[in-house]
Amino acid sequence: MILDKLENADIYTCISENLRKGFEFLKNTDLQSIEIGRYEIEGKDVFALVSEYDSKKPEDCRLEAHQNYADIQYIVSGKEAIGFVTFKNQEVTAAYIPEKDIVFYSGETTPLIMETGMFAVFFPQDVHRPCMQIDGPEKVKKVVVKVRVQD
Repeated sequence: MILDKLENADIYTCISENLRKGFEFLKNTDLQSIEIGRYEIEGKDVFALVSEYDSKKPEDCRLEAHQNYADIQYIVSGKEAIGFVTFKNQEVTAAYIPEKDIVFYSGETTPLIMETGMFAVFFPQDVHRPCMQIDGPEKVKKVVVKVRVQD
């Protein structure tokens, strides 16, 4: 897991070409004006999902992980907490869905505070619970760049 500000993203571009492409999209796109939806960056290898929502109570957020993609979760506006824990045999609550590359778990996490301009990268071994409110519900605009790391 990586937690940082977008202005420091160049430090991490050496990890993979797909990660570099994801960070370039975030740095070179007008994210304040971008519409909600899906954006192809490099076919199925790198794409972005733009959403707006109200942050939720932690108990209303699901603990998830992925097998084939890493997430770059970038906060365009607002703030939220994202629960984080490394994978260590958490109990599966919903089986892996291959077409969505997602599996859901139960378990405790440590909250990471995400504010405007910050990103977190969650690799397949990083179990995370996004969208959690901090001091009550808040409107959040977020871009999640899905970066293929496995075939």
